[in-house]
Amino acid sequence: MAVVHLKTAEFESAVAAAPLAVVDFWASWCGPCKMLGSVIEELSNEYEGRALVAKVNVDEEPDLARQFGVMSIPTVVYLKNGQEVDRSVGVQPADAFRTVIDDNL
Repeated sequence: MAVVHLKTAEFESAVAAAPLAVVDFWASWCGPCKMLGSVIEELSNEYEGRALVAKVNVDEEPDLARQFGVMSIPTVVYLKNGQEVDRSVGVQPADAFRTVIDDNL
C-alpha cells in the first residue's frame, strides 16, 4: 500500500478510522525529509492493514503543522484513537519507528 498523502479536510476522519496513525510532516525542499521518505514507504508496506502511514506536506497544510506544533521537519507523529502517543523529530533508522509502532498496536 502506498503512503497516504493527507489534506486537512480528510485528516481527522482518516486518523480516526485507523487503530494507529503514523504521520510524517515533511516538505519537498527538505533534504532529511527526502532521506526519510524511503523508510516511511517501507513502513507503509510493512504495516498495511494494521496502521495508517501517512504524510502531510507542511507547505500545503500549514494549519495541520501548527495544530500539532511541528517546529522542525521531518517530524513523525503517532496517533492512537486520535490522540498523540509519541513523536520523533529528524531522520532515524526504520527500527526506531517500528519500536514505537509495535508498542502502540
